[in-house]
Amino acid sequence: MPSAPADAKKGGEWNPVIVPGNFVTTVDNEYFPLVVGQTRKYRADTKEGLVTVDIEVPGQTKVVMGVTTTVMIEREKLDGQTVEVSENWFAQDTDGNVWYFGEFSQKYENGVPAGTPGSWEAGVGGALPGIIMRANPQRGDAYFQEFAPGVAEDQAEVKSTTETTTVLQSSQSGVVLTRDWTSLEPGSVEKKYYAPGIGLVMEVKGNERLELFQIVN
Repeated sequence: MPSAPADAKKGGEWNPVIVPGNFVTTVDNEYFPLVVGQTRKYRADTKEGLVTVDIEVPGQTKVVMGVTTTVMIEREKLDGQTVEVSENWFAQDTDGNVWYFGEFSQKYENGVPAGTPGSWEAGVGGALPGIIMRANPQRGDAYFQEFAPGVAEDQAEVKSTTETTTVLQSSQSGVVLTRDWTSLEPGSVEKKYYAPGIGLVMEVKGNERLELFQIVN
């Protein structure tokens, strides 16, 4: 697999070596599967209003650093009005780790495009791929999810692999819980829950909970 430090939370260097031949064309990690043609729908009641997020895998690809990545489109709305649309690029290595190669993120204000903050691409401007999900996540694993200095520096630590969640009117066990943060926004911490066979099912930030409520195939 591409080499990467095992522990990012202690301020170690992040310098993964990416070899295109070490990647496969599908993303089927059980905690982060990207199923072509599938859309996952999330919602959260927040103090600003009703947030909805649609995550779609349209079947497109993008070559980044010589690696053919799978495109994932994320659309976020607040009370029905689009606030952000992002195109994200992921690829899985031969060991089953899923890597994040960047995103193009378009913000909207009152329905009008309002800049592309947070956009980055691995191999451009010193940016490097991060890991979004290990093949076999273990408690204590820590890694960069995004590595674009000054633009996107998200990190994660696996806190548990034995959580239980209830979404889609059913219960999921063996759920991976990560703690996510970024040095660019001190104090901004999220908890994310990944269920086997489904992927991301819940995000919790403070008192706000974004929860999966529908899968459309």
